[in-house]
Amino acid sequence: MKSVFSLVIMMLLFSCNSKETKKEEAPQPPKVEDNGTRITFKDKAIFKLFKTETIADGSITGDLVSVGLVGATVLGSDSGSSNNIVLFENPELASNYTQLIQHQINIKQISNVNIKQRQIELARAKDLNLHGAMTGQELLNTQTALSMEMTNLSNEKAAIIEHEAMLKSAGFDPDLLRRAKKGTAYLVSDIPENQISKLKVGDICRIQFTAYPNDKFTGKIEAIADRVDFTTRMVKLRIGLDNTNNKLKVGMYANVAFGLESDNTMSVPKMAIVTVQGMNYVFIQKDDAQFERRKVEVGQQIGDRVVVFSGINKGEKVVTQGIMQLKGLSFGY
Repeated sequence: MKSVFSLVIMMLLFSCNSKETKKEEAPQPPKVEDNGTRITFKDKAIFKLFKTETIADGSITGDLVSVGLVGATVLGSDSGSSNNIVLFENPELASNYTQLIQHQINIKQISNVNIKQRQIELARAKDLNLHGAMTGQELLNTQTALSMEMTNLSNEKAAIIEHEAMLKSAGFDPDLLRRAKKGTAYLVSDIPENQISKLKVGDICRIQFTAYPNDKFTGKIEAIADRVDFTTRMVKLRIGLDNTNNKLKVGMYANVAFGLESDNTMSVPKMAIVTVQGMNYVFIQKDDAQFERRKVEVGQQIGDRVVVFSGINKGEKVVTQGIMQLKGLSFGY
């Protein structure tokens, strides 16, 4: 009986010791201060789960990759016309281009023929009227005919501006299209607004078409559109490339790679940046137990890195692993 009683006492003591041990091993919750800008971990084991990278400045290189679409191709005319045929992927642009050409023809007709003829008629009418061989009403009618031709000329020029604006906003220059050689293809690609400063007319790019996975193509930036899309903040580029073999068809998709380089700039891995309500943030390791949230101004992305203009300093340690856990603690979700 005494041995049983002793065993019960020992089991109770062991159970109490076990609970105390578990209580001592329970991890300490992190301390969040200053509206989430400072996070302190008392448990060093949890703190070690986060990985960091020391911030430095230097040159970075990489590819900016975007999707491109063959928006137009230039073909020769089988009817013997001196003008080439331009095929557009967008039917509206095809209509704009056709009407623009027609308005230009009308302008030449009105300027070189109609107006000159009316001016000759008016000079003759004035002479006849001066010598009493034409009434004042007949002279007025001749003047009105010239004024109508001048009005027609103004209307044609106004119509050209409308169609020209539509073509240019889509990345096409009407004058270039008229002078384009047979066997030319034009690829249109959308680029983020914040990347445009790293690209210029004449830059060479590498192109991979879905239809020809084993073929490599190169193109050259011929124009950068004058308009930024209000909704997407994208800018259109027009890329010219050789299509003498007629392999490229209007509407084909491709991946376009632009080689980018930035010198003497601070950058962080793309994964180190969190975006909340349109603002960009990183987390900086302050010491062996604390992280600090920083608002940063970022620039273009080059490869898997993002240029940072302000908010961090050379030599600091930016968190590259465990970002989502810190974001949840800092912002409360």
